[in-house]
Amino acid sequence: MKYTSVIVSRNENIGVITLNRPEFNNTFTVPLASELNHALIEFENDKSVHVIVINANGKNFCTGIDINDLEGKSNIEYLKWVELMEKMNITIANMGKPVIASVQRIAVANGIGLVAACDLAIASDDAKFGATAINVGLFCMGPAVPLSKSLGRKKTLELIFTGDIIDAIEAQRIGLINKVVPAERLEEETLKFAKKLADKSPLALQLGKKSFYKMEDLDYGKALDLTNNHFASLCTTEDAHEGVDAFLNKRKPVWKNR
Repeated sequence: MKYTSVIVSRNENIGVITLNRPEFNNTFTVPLASELNHALIEFENDKSVHVIVINANGKNFCTGIDINDLEGKSNIEYLKWVELMEKMNITIANMGKPVIASVQRIAVANGIGLVAACDLAIASDDAKFGATAINVGLFCMGPAVPLSKSLGRKKTLELIFTGDIIDAIEAQRIGLINKVVPAERLEEETLKFAKKLADKSPLALQLGKKSFYKMEDLDYGKALDLTNNHFASLCTTEDAHEGVDAFLNKRKPVWKNR
């Protein structure tokens, strides 16, 4: 695919997807949504990539869906359109590789949804977040899904009912983001965090993430049954034996990804 609404690049074994509609605050359109999903899947299938970062060009991370795309559709057309706008939520959850959001300034509406959908998130200290669709007569129904997974019912409902904006410190406190860093060090700190994950066994990370998402909505006993089976399978891999041997012999492991 030829990318125009996103930029795809690499930093060693870290894949980077950059939202690239800075003049429109990186709002979602059909091309951006399509390219974002294609880039995620492309990196998922690239064995040399261990971790994926989503960042953005311009002043703001993402201010939602481009409202110029809103008018003139039938119900069926609206459904197909919004399914594409929210497709990244399913894509990220189905992937094995960790996806980290790197957020500067404003992330609202579908922007906050993307942040919540990513496995981890780092934000600049001037970042602000909101589920703001209610303020224009709409509702953040799609973003509510990953938000509820991250924040729980009451905090998610508060955000999507009020459309209030919260700052980075509050976003970290409620569990929307993992880390707040000075704005001028956002890229540096994001890559540092991504490299920490990229240095782990890629096989263990990917199997572990898939296990987590599969057990998340199961009841307690079924979740343990599932994860016990997943752990037993992981123990048979070469990386598991390499990691244990490296630990016991006080050396750095050499991952084989098998």
